[in-house]
Amino acid sequence: MLFNSYLFIGVFLPITLTVYVVLQKSGAHKISLSWLVAASLFFYSWWNVSFLYILLGSILFNYLLSLLITKKNDDNKKVTSLVLLVFGVISNVGILFYFKYSDLIFSTVSGTAFILNNIALPLAISFFTLQQVAYLIDCHRNEGHEKGLLKYMLFVSFFPQLIAGPIVHHKEMMPQFEKTGGLNNWKSTISIGAVIFIAGLAKKVLIADSFAQYATPVFSLAEVGASLTIIESWIGALSYTFQLYFDFSGYSDMAIGLALMFGIRLPENFRSPYKATNIIDFWRRWHMTLSRFLRDYIYFPLGGNRVAKYHRYLNIMIVMTLGGIWHGAGLTFLFWGVFHGSAIVLNHFWHFIRDDILMSKVKVPAFMAKVVTFIVIVVGWVIFRAESLDAMFEIVSAMFGGNGITAPKFLAPYVLSVSEQLYQIFAFDGMFHNLDDTHLIGLVNPREVVPLIFGALILVWYFPNIQEIFEKYKPVLVAKKNAQKTIEGKFLFTWDFSPIKGVVVGVLLVLATLGVSQESPFLYFQF
Repeated sequence: MLFNSYLFIGVFLPITLTVYVVLQKSGAHKISLSWLVAASLFFYSWWNVSFLYILLGSILFNYLLSLLITKKNDDNKKVTSLVLLVFGVISNVGILFYFKYSDLIFSTVSGTAFILNNIALPLAISFFTLQQVAYLIDCHRNEGHEKGLLKYMLFVSFFPQLIAGPIVHHKEMMPQFEKTGGLNNWKSTISIGAVIFIAGLAKKVLIADSFAQYATPVFSLAEVGASLTIIESWIGALSYTFQLYFDFSGYSDMAIGLALMFGIRLPENFRSPYKATNIIDFWRRWHMTLSRFLRDYIYFPLGGNRVAKYHRYLNIMIVMTLGGIWHGAGLTFLFWGVFHGSAIVLNHFWHFIRDDILMSKVKVPAFMAKVVTFIVIVVGWVIFRAESLDAMFEIVSAMFGGNGITAPKFLAPYVLSVSEQLYQIFAFDGMFHNLDDTHLIGLVNPREVVPLIFGALILVWYFPNIQEIFEKYKPVLVAKKNAQKTIEGKFLFTWDFSPIKGVVVGVLLVLATLGVSQESPFLYFQF
């Protein structure tokens, strides 16, 4: 069941929310939580009921193991607690590995396509596995103390964040489930949540899905070995860059809005990442809860910033490589992790040279830094999206002139009249000759996406995000160190309930609802 489906919007959500509010207002708090768990499990099983058994088995296994770890800690048996933790981590990672990577490993070893017909990747297994691994580690550290199965099940299965995050922490979620007054001001809470949900729906349906139709043909052409023009390659790369941005941003907003309707605030997971002025800043803004997990449970245990500089760089490479592998079973994901790890290391090394060696206070102008960072991000997304290394190299090479510089045909005589040497530099076979000549593009004209790209760039660079628009309503849980960074400037789009803004939201709802007719899963569902 998709958030962007008539079934979810018109049936599941109204029924689930209405029953929950009635139970909460009548004082049946425990029953309301049971209802929310049942609804979340139903939501998950809608995709494939067999996946439900895997989710329930994972929940029960980790819950019982967490109780054992907690008990051994209470009995001061730290070694036994550690053994149980190691067993739990290996078991969780092993199951994740089996479902997600066994096909790739067997194919690589055998040298031929090897398909395990009975293995299907359970939906959201990467997310609920990491979430529970973190909980087991916290139990070993005496930071996890949940002894009620009902709330633990809700912590893992809460449907707004179950499928594609954020990867929530028990300390931020379980106290909220304890409260019975989360919906005291339920009309306002539900209204704000609904507006945020609609904003996310519009991002997904109206923007992300629009860019998809321009990105897919370019990557398909690269996969079959077409020699792309420089413009075609950039159109494909930028279209996917914005498709993924608005797809993930839309999901994050919809998750925030849905949770808020139930009186729950999710942790911040997406903070205008394309506004970043360096790659380190980008990873502080993109998929923030995944970055938090990698930092707290892998980077810090490896030594974090406390080790020698070059050891620290090695730790960064390990963490980012693991982050790439987590996203998917394929060499492109591994390459993507290494690419971003290398970019972060180079960023740190530049700061070291500038600050410690040159002792310079000169900084790159913010706009130039943003442009350079954005280009690095775009190249990274090409690696991420490409279905093979060959396709990735084809697009990246074409982006930077590897296939020559193409120009419109009508310019040929004019350039030739100016200079024969200049004429030799260009290939006057059209800017879009691959896309124009292929059936893959269908009814879409690739030229139409150019103004859309510039419009999207303005949106992601200069417009506020949902946290900024709704800041006074505190729709998300923001880490203290980020509290002052959430608002990057007062903006006329700060939300208040007014007729004009109500009309705008109504129009967005109508347009987005009309676009829901075509099923379009969120990109992060595949991870």
